[in-house]
Amino acid sequence: MSELVGSKQGTLHLYTETIECEGISPLALYEAGEKLYKGQRFFWQNREKTRTIVGIGHARIIRAEGSRRVDDVREEWNELKNNIIKEQADQAPILFGGFSFDETGVSSEEWDAFSPGLFVVPVFQLEIVNESSQLSINCVTPQIDYSKRFDHLRKERDRLLHIAQVQERPLFEKPVVIEKIERNVPEYLQAVRSVKRNITQGRVDKVVISRSIELDFEDTVSSGSALYYALQEQPESYTFVFENESDTFFGATPERLIRKEAGKIFSAGVAGSVRRGKDLGEDQRLGQALLSDEKNREEHAYVVSMIQEVISPLCTSLEVPKHPKLLKIRDIQHLFTPIHGEANASADLLSFVSALHPTPALGGTPRKEAVELIRELEQMDRGYYAAPIGFVDADDNGEFVVGIRSALLKGGKALLYAGGGIVSESDPLAELEETNVKFRPMLRVLGGHRHEL
Repeated sequence: MSELVGSKQGTLHLYTETIECEGISPLALYEAGEKLYKGQRFFWQNREKTRTIVGIGHARIIRAEGSRRVDDVREEWNELKNNIIKEQADQAPILFGGFSFDETGVSSEEWDAFSPGLFVVPVFQLEIVNESSQLSINCVTPQIDYSKRFDHLRKERDRLLHIAQVQERPLFEKPVVIEKIERNVPEYLQAVRSVKRNITQGRVDKVVISRSIELDFEDTVSSGSALYYALQEQPESYTFVFENESDTFFGATPERLIRKEAGKIFSAGVAGSVRRGKDLGEDQRLGQALLSDEKNREEHAYVVSMIQEVISPLCTSLEVPKHPKLLKIRDIQHLFTPIHGEANASADLLSFVSALHPTPALGGTPRKEAVELIRELEQMDRGYYAAPIGFVDADDNGEFVVGIRSALLKGGKALLYAGGGIVSESDPLAELEETNVKFRPMLRVLGGHRHEL
């Protein structure tokens, strides 16, 4: 590890040390951290299964709220990045977290554990990229002499590795659901009708209206169990878990918001959906019907057009296919348009996150008026549902997804969220049924499929 040059007592520095750890199971390491670091863990895996990240412990927490929350997170992260002490071969430290859907913050006790902007630098950071596995220690301290602290963290790292490699893993059983509670269904139907009136009056073109259900369990559901079954049940999706204090937000989302790698950016329009068929023939017929359905094509076009509009100023080039294709996951198939380009030198990853959120797929169009109607009509607190969650590293590479197909775990219960885009042709009962389809991924993961399928 390199020496600290020109340091001042009181300035926070981020010391990083990395070792190779081939063959380590990311789920086993996540579970190894439960005893000492429960409530301070995260997990991330991309859809292609080429990148997995596990974070254990909080070396640094960044919280932000209000209209400047993205800027505040960026400023604090940049300040910390400017004081990273590591060898060239050490991996770049990661900042992981997310933002609430609404910048005005949360309005219910359900989301008390998650502030409008919450990001963490983990103490122990496992990254598996393709076939390479590396485990880092991140130590944030104002102390110039950090050797004693690092010696302690090295012993803790080795203990976690030993537990992950040697001790028998827990046998996860699916949670036992004792009650499934539909929340505010009449209010949801009324909200859909109200949006249609607003569309007729010319105030908006589209608004995404969501609802939630509650699952009550026989016992407390661990985040490790939720993670295990999310990986098993939804292998075609991004998988994320974010613990804070006693609560956990997790999901298996199909939707990338933005990825940035070596100056290249990758986004996607995902909007318009239908269920999977019971056999191949029905599945293909449903998919072709979705591709030609006017309502869903209109909804998808809103999303793609908006993404192109808001990120074009941040790019030197941008490629957008003219026609969508199908994205098929276990329970649902979506209209999907991949988008990629080159970022301006001055556009960092958080700039793209700020520009894109919320997309018409999760908010509506026009954006400002759609969000105002969501606040007025939805009768629930979205929290981190439908909001950006992901990571950025010290080299400004990273990826954020949209927190859909997700749930909030709170001890012995879970809150599940789903919504859909309301346009002029929308039928309230058909929209209600669409949310039922979108609940299925998390219902499967949490053992509630008996109530739904």
